[in-house]
Amino acid sequence: MKERIIIDPKILVGKPVVKGTRIPVTLIINLLAHGYTVDRIIEAYPVLTREDIDAALSYTEKRLDREEVHAFPAEA
Repeated sequence: MKERIIIDPKILVGKPVVKGTRIPVTLIINLLAHGYTVDRIIEAYPVLTREDIDAALSYTEKRLDREEVHAFPAEA
């Protein structure tokens, strides 16, 4: 994954992107969430590979796995 997803402050203000592109991980996740298939994403963005999309999913999973959730007290 590290060789496919990079964070560089000079590219999209440091948002995680697919290496060698300006395609952010968030775009790939958004497309998948809205029903795009991997093949349709690759058709729309031919520079991407299945491995790039898998790396974006893996990156997202790892980020969410480390996310902390803090409950707020219920209002009366």
